[in-house]
Amino acid sequence: EMFQKAYEGGYAVGAFNVNNMEIVQGITEAAGELRSPLILQVSAGARKYANQIYLKKLVEAAIECNKQSGKDIPVVLHLDHGADFEICKASIDSGFTSVMIDASSHPWEENIEITKKVVEYAHDHGVVVEAELGKLAGIEDDVNVSAEHAHFTSPDEVEEFTARTGIDSLAIAIGTSHGAYKFK
Repeated sequence: EMFQKAYEGGYAVGAFNVNNMEIVQGITEAAGELRSPLILQVSAGARKYANQIYLKKLVEAAIECNKQSGKDIPVVLHLDHGADFEICKASIDSGFTSVMIDASSHPWEENIEITKKVVEYAHDHGVVVEAELGKLAGIEDDVNVSAEHAHFTSPDEVEEFTARTGIDSLAIAIGTSHGAYKFK
């Protein structure tokens, strides 16, 4: 629904990784002032640092504070780069409204199989799913891809991947790099 409104309105929806109260507060207050929908993402690093239960409660508090100040905006709580079905399931079960399954490190058929399993579970619970196709070189949390194992998303694979998995959105590898790669 949020993406559909953005397409129709000709605007983008910001997605921000969060890992503490100050970051959640600052982002949601700014979005409230701008009346901007928002995606708050929880990465593997954030889950290790703050625990996704704490982060979920911080997001709920921020949403409630915005509502009380008359700045009710749509907020999606998104799992960023979920490594496997179990992490995605735990996030869905705890109330996340969106998850990303990143099975891009697996062979093609296995990526499809894992992604489809997440999609089926998520859609049964009213949760949207993003998946990744291709591999960016670099380091981002638990994702570490060497330059020789990186490859861009093949446009020829996109249609088959989305049709076979039923995903709602797709993260593609088109030439940027993750995290600390630039400091190598």
